Amino acid sequence: MLRWQMAFDVPGDPEFPEEPAFAVARELDTRVTTHSGVWGATSDQSIQLMAEHGYLTDRVTHVHVSSLAEDSYQRIAASGAHASVATESECSAGQGYSPTARLRKYGIPISLSVDTSSWWSGDMFSAMRATLNLDRALEHLEAHREGRTVMNLALRADQVLYYATMGGATALGLDGIVGTITVGKKADLVLVLNDNSPTMFPVLNPEGHLVFQAGRGDVHTVLVNGRAVRYDHRLLATDRLEEARRLCAESVEHVRTVLGEEAWDAKMHPEQPEEDRIANPYQYSDFGGAGAEGARGDLSALTPGPQPQVLMSGYGSAKCLSFAA
Repeated sequence: MLRWQMAFDVPGDPEFPEEPAFAVARELDTRVTTHSGVWGATSDQSIQLMAEHGYLTDRVTHVHVSSLAEDSYQRIAASGAHASVATESECSAGQGYSPTARLRKYGIPISLSVDTSSWWSGDMFSAMRATLNLDRALEHLEAHREGRTVMNLALRADQVLYYATMGGATALGLDGIVGTITVGKKADLVLVLNDNSPTMFPVLNPEGHLVFQAGRGDVHTVLVNGRAVRYDHRLLATDRLEEARRLCAESVEHVRTVLGEEAWDAKMHPEQPEEDRIANPYQYSDFGGAGAEGARGDLSALTPGPQPQVLMSGYGSAKCLSFAA
């Protein structure tokens, strides 16, 4: 059940100090995961160095791969390597536009990831939906720039479902034992069923329904190598879950105490950058006057009566959000 890989980046130092790490990975016959094509961090020089030293192979998984030139994509494709796309992260952290459209053009195998669950959702349903939506948004945008209307989208729900299942298994080198429901493979299964959800019927297109309608709460059963770890929408190892909650809460409280409330609040609510606004030449009513400008970012100026409040409660960092007028 346990496997391991090596993970390190290649920032592009001409001396290629990463070569000993690649050599160890080759000696141990283990795979390497590296961040490639990350804006401002790893560039085409990184790909070129790996290729020149003989380490750009199918034993490397390139994460993000979103800020590279054509030659680098061609090199990765020729090596047989895989790409791991973390769309939610790329949308917020700026590694580059999620590259699934480019990866398909060059024939680079795709899998999905979440980058880090402390920032993003850690949810493969969200990863599939974000990936499909962002790919389609780009297709529409490029068509509109050329005066065209897209009537038949290139990327389909069944493809991103493949990225999330078999794509990940292949990138990890586990496609022979997991990834599909096939005789001889391990019984690693995720069963989706939620009769209480108004969005889980009718199921006309199973792949599309999973990608666009389903979420973590709709997972009824999870089997890992034939052993049930979740059933009836509940984790079975609840003692371990409670321990994880306790440790998480203690860790958060420690950081919060060390930082202090003022610094904690500043980190949780960083200053929002100012956005340029375009003056409106039309004045049909008093709504667009000085009051509207003063109301920017202040809901109370536009909404009469009691204002919404966000109430937070929960165990440590596991918060419940509710809105009350």
